[in-house]
Amino acid sequence: MNDHSQKDPQAMTTIKLTTAQAMMRWLSVQKTEDGDRFIDGVWAIFGHGNVAGIGEALHGIGDALPTWRGQNEQTMCHAAIAYAKTKRRRRAMAVTSSIGPGATNMVTAAALAHVNRLPLLLIPGDVFANRRPDPVLQQIEDFEDGTVSANDCFKPVSRYFDRISRPEHLLTCLPRAMATLTDPQNCGPVTLAFCQDVQAEDYDFPVAFFQPRTWRIRRPEPDLSRDGKRLSARSGGHSGALLGARHNPAYGPAHTQRFRVGHWLGYTALLDRARVAEPVDAPGLEPGTR
Repeated sequence: MNDHSQKDPQAMTTIKLTTAQAMMRWLSVQKTEDGDRFIDGVWAIFGHGNVAGIGEALHGIGDALPTWRGQNEQTMCHAAIAYAKTKRRRRAMAVTSSIGPGATNMVTAAALAHVNRLPLLLIPGDVFANRRPDPVLQQIEDFEDGTVSANDCFKPVSRYFDRISRPEHLLTCLPRAMATLTDPQNCGPVTLAFCQDVQAEDYDFPVAFFQPRTWRIRRPEPDLSRDGKRLSARSGGHSGALLGARHNPAYGPAHTQRFRVGHWLGYTALLDRARVAEPVDAPGLEPGTR
């Protein structure tokens, strides 16, 4: 009789993990083109809304996805925003909080990331999906709408919002979240409201879901057939002459499109003599050598 008590890891197609463990494992293998983690760590303040699920998962994954302890939710988000801006949107950080006031403390920072198109992953704890303990501590009660929670405040200031109320929701919401965080046009904060009972619920996730993936951040090139003709018409056929003729010219790299200045102007000597300003809503577009 064959002994099937020991399963061959090569033959396994699923792995049993809690939903929070699955989320952190998946985030830890999302890579940039340079081979670095895109989500480089998680800022966290633990409360009853995230400690049993997300807290346990972060402790278990260790240095594969480092945890940074904060003292205030808004300042954690601002630190994550500053990191994303410093890394020119090529890397980002996640922030997790408990339910209720801990979550709403992050709304202002979400708005900041939204208007500046900076990647920020927010993972606030949410109500119990099964509603057996209802209301829970710090839960906002709406007697006219049973689906409302404090995390609905994030919807107007999130590029992508989702509520994880089933373990299998990760299979769709996580790729959508990363697609938003790495898109140069739609980049901004992503909010994944995580129901606190679902965080600790285990599920048989596909092993293939946790294969490392490299995300290529698009760098759109200019439409020279449009922009070039506009400059050429104004300069009598010599766009370089138009730019060079201005007295002490100043240029902004992202007035209409988000791409690096040097890529589309192509006038290295001209840029060395020009003043180039970086607008607030397009950080990281100017080459670091300037």
